[in-house]
Amino acid sequence: MIFIAEIGMNYNGNLSLSYELIKQAKYSGASIVKFQLGWRDKPGEINQLDEKKIKQLYDWAKYFEIPLMFSIISNKGFELIKKFNPDKIKIASRTIKENPELAKKIIDLNIETYASLGMIEDKDILPFDKRKNLNFLWCVSKYPTDNKDLANYFPKEFKSNHIVGYSDHSIGIEMCLLAISRGATIIEKHFTLDKSDTTIRDHTLSATPNEFLQMTRIGKDIYNKLKLNI
Repeated sequence: MIFIAEIGMNYNGNLSLSYELIKQAKYSGASIVKFQLGWRDKPGEINQLDEKKIKQLYDWAKYFEIPLMFSIISNKGFELIKKFNPDKIKIASRTIKENPELAKKIIDLNIETYASLGMIEDKDILPFDKRKNLNFLWCVSKYPTDNKDLANYFPKEFKSNHIVGYSDHSIGIEMCLLAISRGATIIEKHFTLDKSDTTIRDHTLSATPNEFLQMTRIGKDIYNKLKLNI
């Protein structure tokens, strides 16, 4: 099982807060911590990450012994992250929809790649040919995602059509656990220290450290039971 803690912009533009978020994600059982490059990144905006700040994030992740990954949303972000020779990368669904040529360049790096299908209307038709380094995550790009948005659409079985994981925007951890019970082996969930924070909308649909830890513990148990055909 792979659990991705999507910190995204939940550091509120305060880089120092990222240190605590990375630490708590590690202690909560996350396999990977993730930030975003190329979204709300203009001067003065909440997610303005330059080369110096990215290096700091890599240093902190290394200190806590947890892999760091970035979602790439712009050509500028792509050129920036290539300087760090990443061993894993995420293609945001926005990138697939609005800049497919950039998405292809990312895939062609031939490193471990995760691609969200949130903005792809027909999720049964993959936007790119399956490659060994490419993992598709089922997703609904609504923040938060309500139960009615998932009813009649949520996969009955993962691993069909090469969709192996689930990127979640719902409130709570229940949908993530349901996805694991249906065969998902990769879970991406937004991560926060304070769900009541109103700086950006993502806090309310995120998991706190305690919730994320509960999700990883129960999720791994479900995964292991599935392997035993229990």
